[in-house]
Amino acid sequence: MVDKTILAIDCGTQSLRAIIFSQKGELLERVQVEYEPYFSKHPGWAEQDPELYWNSFAQACQKLKSLNRGKFSRIAGIGITSQRDSMINVDENGEPLRPAIIWLDQRKARPFFAVKGLLNLGLKMVNLEKLIVGIQAEGKCNWIRQNQPGIWEKTHKYLQISGFLNFRLTGNFIDSVASQIGHVPFSYKRQTWAKKYELPAILFPIEKEKLPQIAIPGEILGTITSRAAEATGLEKGIPVIACGSDKGCETLGAGVIKKNMANLSFGTIATVQTTSDKYFEAIRLLPAYPAPVPGLYNSEIEIFRGFWMITWFKKEFAQKEVEQAKKAGIPAEEILNQFLAQTEPGSMGLIVQPYWGPGLDQPKAKGAMIGFGDVHKKSHIYRAVIEGLGFALCEGMKKIEKKTKIKIEKAAVSGGASQSDEICKITADIFNIPMVKGRTHETSGLGAAIIVAKGIGMYSSFDEAIDNMIKIKQVFEPDQNNVKIYKELYSRVYSKMYKALEPLYSQIQQITGYPKY
Repeated sequence: MVDKTILAIDCGTQSLRAIIFSQKGELLERVQVEYEPYFSKHPGWAEQDPELYWNSFAQACQKLKSLNRGKFSRIAGIGITSQRDSMINVDENGEPLRPAIIWLDQRKARPFFAVKGLLNLGLKMVNLEKLIVGIQAEGKCNWIRQNQPGIWEKTHKYLQISGFLNFRLTGNFIDSVASQIGHVPFSYKRQTWAKKYELPAILFPIEKEKLPQIAIPGEILGTITSRAAEATGLEKGIPVIACGSDKGCETLGAGVIKKNMANLSFGTIATVQTTSDKYFEAIRLLPAYPAPVPGLYNSEIEIFRGFWMITWFKKEFAQKEVEQAKKAGIPAEEILNQFLAQTEPGSMGLIVQPYWGPGLDQPKAKGAMIGFGDVHKKSHIYRAVIEGLGFALCEGMKKIEKKTKIKIEKAAVSGGASQSDEICKITADIFNIPMVKGRTHETSGLGAAIIVAKGIGMYSSFDEAIDNMIKIKQVFEPDQNNVKIYKELYSRVYSKMYKALEPLYSQIQQITGYPKY
């Protein structure tokens, strides 16, 4: 199987990437199909046509085949990783019954479950009652049952995007254990569907028959059907392997399998994620997710909007730079990197707290920028945004360290924004630890490829696959002159911002009615 290749599909919020990897983890060919992340019929809604994901998949594969027929014909296995908590209702034939509700959607279900008696009193005493009711309201399965009962009655399976694509490829309603991340009745500690009496099943009471079969990462889910082969150009009979969520595969693809290392994901959602053989919750009721390596857990802290803020900045402040980039035929981020190179650490006193979306432990958070003066230009705003994201991720790492009592000594950087050396340098200075970057920023795809390689027998173990397929391209060491500035800004200013501003956020919400919690 020396000459065989692996196909990894990474279905994200804003694009789908189809990537061919070699047995050594080299990126041989890549096709990206971009699309609008969602459409919105009502304020706060975020939906997408499920067929868009499948059509993008087929289009990307056909393009790959035309670009390099030789490597495409040698594909020995396929793995899918996708965005999390984006759900699709399908009928018995796997046809969508309504648009997918994706993770950005903000609609709420009506509360229907209330804890009574001594348990309710206990939850109130530890301030968990409102939190549990809030989590229940986030379940889009609950909203559909309440508002579209006809759709729910017709629903044969309720699937993650990965499960939908796996069905389209194999004809089987089956998905990976490591992909079941979201508002579904899943026991994260036991890594299987929750039992009736367990809290996830109470909060998200989906009928057992509507849930797909789940498989351990690395297991074969099925093989490419004739129908899928015709649509994609793939050969009939190629095995499809159970992989995991995009963040989990990204952490694996970054080589983060030791407890003293973290993965920083510079994606639409920015996360700091670790891998452990023990289950723990870095934030109460935020579970450790099943890792794509069987038996392990990924604990994480996330910044909801994360590096989407670069897109926000380009749209709201950098139209000129975007046009310059178009004329030059380069990504706009390359010009924005100049903003970072031209400004000093601390952005001349401008500090951003990037809570563009509230978190589980900060439900009333709003974004904040403080320290404005007439010396500030948009280059300072951009740097402050990047520094704010670094501070928020660092805050997350400290929460994980507090839980585990294990010091993080090194971090890997991955995701789209990790292509910027300037962003990697700033992050190394804020964390005061080395930042490691692999030879490809497509780490989610690489993680999926590692799982496929193990699943089809290219390697006898995950450790062997990781050792052979992950290569380090660059290490960013912290600059101690900058570390000193960032350490002071974090401890004396940033870490105190939310506590100082939280009462004002509540007042803003009461006066304006926004956001609608």
